Amino acid sequence: MVQRTLQDKLAILSDAARYDASCASSGSTRRDSRDGKGLGSTGGSGICHAYAPDGRCISLLKILMTNFCIYDCAYCVNRVSSNTTRARFSVDEVVQLTLSFYRRNYIEGLFLSSGIIRSPDDTMAQMVEIARKLREEENFRGYIHLKTIPDAAPELIEAAGKYADRLSINVELPTDAAVSDLAPEKNPVQIRAAMGSVRQLREASRDRSHTGKRPATFAPAGQSTQMIVGADGADDTTILTRATMLYGDYKLGRVYYSAFSPIPDSAAKLPLIKPPLIREHRLYQADWLLRFYGFDVGEIAAGGTGGNLDLDIDPKLAWALKNRHLFPVDVMRAEKALLLRVPGFGTKTVGRILSTRRHRTLRYEDLARMGANMKSARSFVTCAGWTARALDDANLRARFAPEPQQLQLI
Repeated sequence: MVQRTLQDKLAILSDAARYDASCASSGSTRRDSRDGKGLGSTGGSGICHAYAPDGRCISLLKILMTNFCIYDCAYCVNRVSSNTTRARFSVDEVVQLTLSFYRRNYIEGLFLSSGIIRSPDDTMAQMVEIARKLREEENFRGYIHLKTIPDAAPELIEAAGKYADRLSINVELPTDAAVSDLAPEKNPVQIRAAMGSVRQLREASRDRSHTGKRPATFAPAGQSTQMIVGADGADDTTILTRATMLYGDYKLGRVYYSAFSPIPDSAAKLPLIKPPLIREHRLYQADWLLRFYGFDVGEIAAGGTGGNLDLDIDPKLAWALKNRHLFPVDVMRAEKALLLRVPGFGTKTVGRILSTRRHRTLRYEDLARMGANMKSARSFVTCAGWTARALDDANLRARFAPEPQQLQLI
């Protein structure tokens, strides 16, 4: 086996971790070192891509423990049959890297995932040991996110939640059939059971005993899952329906969508729905409408064609163009539910409209000052000093669609 330096391992395993998309939202404020007795904090500003509930940036060291894997998932660059450069950290190397990066003020936490080595239990045990050493031996109070292995023993998952702020278990693909076809070693039923176990343990950690004593916290920042988009033939309606089934009220966790792009030696049976990154972006926009704007999957899907979202315009605008009979709305009289469906109006803007219109008449300029994107909204609202154009204009959609671009030949 090739002996690699720590720097070589870091280059390989940090690059391999970029396919894990479930660290875009952190958010535990239960551990900090403001009392001077610990190391690290989940609060403060950073330079990376994770954010606390109040919007502060949290920088994370995002790595795999190893990219060796005994599984052969067709969509994964690290599958056992893939011809990729391999590396592996020891438990102590991950601990020391985390502490070293923190002391240099590069990070405030750790995002750790791994390929499966020897067995799910063996791999999960090593990841838990990393988190345990950081918490108990090094007194590290920064943010820790562990990618949990659903096939691991329940006691290992429970131990992971004791030390980690957030746990995530990948649902992998939108349908059970796709998982069976493209990731035959993984069991969709077992994945959902593990996700349910994490949810139950989190709920139990909030309950006080008859004496009023609270049990130990369990994954206080919550749980999440990652869904690969484009590796199978599932349409956007299927994807969004599965997401709402997993976390119906969106208080139990968060679904992250990861656009699939074939790697050079990908199996020929994997289709590519182009362009993958735009599709991923539209799914996140649709997910936001489901979470905060009162839409359901059927309404969002109706804005596109063939069960897929419109890639040229955002889902809310696509829905509005298909439901022109509801517009324009009078911002002084419309109910909150309808205001939330106006393209260009966010939840904060709608809240400001509702509170301000009680006291005075709103004008076009007021809406702009409240944060509304009037370029999108002006065709769908009326207010003092502004009347929307005719919504039956056949060219209305063309005003919002991106301008065509000349393709380069070289």
